[in-house]
Amino acid sequence: MPSPAPARWLDLPEGSGFGLDNLPYGVFSTPGTRRRTGVAVGGHVLDLAAATGDAVHATGSLNAFLARGRAAWQEQRTRLQGWLGDAAHRPEVAPHLLPIGDVTMHLPVEVADYVDFFSSQSHAENLGRLLRPGTPPLTANWKHLPVGYHGRAGTVQVSGTPVVRPSGQRRGATDDAPVFGPTQRLDIEAEVGFVVGAPSELGRPVPLRAFPDHVFGICLVNDWSARDLQAWEYVPLGPLLGKSFLTSVSPWVVPLAALEQARVGPPARDPQPLPYLDDTDDPWGLDITLEVRLNGELLSRPPFASIYWTAAQQLAHLTVNGASLRTGDLYASGTVSGPQPDQRGSLIELSWGGQEPLTLADGTTRTFLEDGDVVTLSATAPGAGGSPISFGEVTGRVEPALLR
Repeated sequence: MPSPAPARWLDLPEGSGFGLDNLPYGVFSTPGTRRRTGVAVGGHVLDLAAATGDAVHATGSLNAFLARGRAAWQEQRTRLQGWLGDAAHRPEVAPHLLPIGDVTMHLPVEVADYVDFFSSQSHAENLGRLLRPGTPPLTANWKHLPVGYHGRAGTVQVSGTPVVRPSGQRRGATDDAPVFGPTQRLDIEAEVGFVVGAPSELGRPVPLRAFPDHVFGICLVNDWSARDLQAWEYVPLGPLLGKSFLTSVSPWVVPLAALEQARVGPPARDPQPLPYLDDTDDPWGLDITLEVRLNGELLSRPPFASIYWTAAQQLAHLTVNGASLRTGDLYASGTVSGPQPDQRGSLIELSWGGQEPLTLADGTTRTFLEDGDVVTLSATAPGAGGSPISFGEVTGRVEPALLR
């Protein structure tokens, strides 16, 4: 006769997105205490340093735990699901559950390297039409490889970090020479980020099948962009000051293991990718729906399932030349946009380069961000049994430029 199912003891809010099928990791503190690792469950954070007694969770960063590798990640996940799903463990676990509203969240990982891709076909085509009118919207290489650039790891910061309007050189269409000053075209980019846990050896590419051996989980990314600075500087070597002033990430990292139900096939590819990018037998498309809000108002719902180059392909391409991975590496999808106007993940697309201002509920209009604006990105994915998987939020408020 089968054993009875263990009695559940946690009161999880309906549709909270932080159920036992999720269990995202983050780094938190409470007043007067040091930073440590926590797992979100319902409306609480489980203090892993206290609950497990494992010093790896008291380091103030996820890096040491992530470096242990996939087997250790799965062992910890199984253990947590057992603790939180069986009432027999309540006496030893409940004292280490803290109300999520009582904690302060911090950057979850020490970011080693940061790479940003450009893998949404709708976004790439929209920008091509806006920035290179009269030419093919996609560059010649775009359907052959995941286009990307190296960003600045030191300016990756946790949600809530103020977005100080950056200054730099810009040159308008009617300017005889470049001028210096605050950006006039401050933008957002709604993206999905991937956090590397297990490192790789220099000189040894990481194949597609090894993606879940190296990538621990997923966070949300807002790659703030100064479009006028970017337009003047990016030829011939790509973005620099227009991107490097701040990249915001959500405080919670959702384990890849929580997203099995969200896996989908990617869009049809033409031409067929080269063998090292051919994921026909094991695709890693993910059914994640993002939401973009400006001052609380929903602007768009970009669909990550439409992304042309998946995270597994991005990782394979990132390392195919022998570049090594380090624990804490972060790479992002690039702006996620769908084919419909209300699925665009940046203001340059939503306002069509400023030609079609957005009218907000309060009657004001926007082409790009103004000082005081608050942008919030959130996302959900399907979980086991139909329960949602939440990625939490990444939020930033625009502050005036600091001029010398």
